[in-house]
Amino acid sequence: MSDREVLVYNAKLAEQVERYDEMVELMKKVVEEDKELSVEERNLLSVAYKNVIGARRTSWRVFGGLEGSGQIRANPKAAGPLKRYREELESEINKVSTEILELLDKYLIKPNIAADSRVFYLKMKGDYYRYMAEFAVGDQRTTVATKSNEAYEEASNIASQLLPTHPIRLGLALNYSVYFYEIMNNPAKACQLAKAAFDDAIAELDQLSEESYKDSTLIMQLLRDNLTLWTSDAEGEGKGT
Repeated sequence: MSDREVLVYNAKLAEQVERYDEMVELMKKVVEEDKELSVEERNLLSVAYKNVIGARRTSWRVFGGLEGSGQIRANPKAAGPLKRYREELESEINKVSTEILELLDKYLIKPNIAADSRVFYLKMKGDYYRYMAEFAVGDQRTTVATKSNEAYEEASNIASQLLPTHPIRLGLALNYSVYFYEIMNNPAKACQLAKAAFDDAIAELDQLSEESYKDSTLIMQLLRDNLTLWTSDAEGEGKGT
């Protein structure tokens, strides 16, 4: 096995035992070889960072909910520690996001790569700027929200080269619609984007390849779930990939 194959093999082992911080370090080394990633390698990179940041985003949402809860009014002394924990999580989310964004810009988003790879990486770029925008304030929020939109928009333009049923194109539409709903507070645009992606995919369902069937239909279900949520009176955050 080559050094690269060993890194990928160990990353897959790390995924199986849910040691995602180690998985991130292994995939960083693969990326830093500055060679185009295979589909398997880019998926491993995505899974590693998604899990590392996902746990922190979930914790941040819990702390945010606790800060506004009756528990704090009943026990004001808890406010200080909660605020400190939340700020630590925000710092960690920013650190992880900045790290993957640097890898994307330096090694992965290149003009000569295939359309599906370019959309995949630009979507990731939009996602991680979106994660930072979830808690950023003032000028910083404007900056990261704008960069998120720019990445999603560029990805969307290229995604028109992919079939409407392609899981990467569908995943992009799903997350871009969540961006409009949660970051831009624009439910009309979010619904418009999600509905168009869902309807376009339904219209060409007969072109859905067997290997993409599971991924594509799962994302279509998430698009439909979000549309149901966003067009009802219930309030809630949308589901992204």
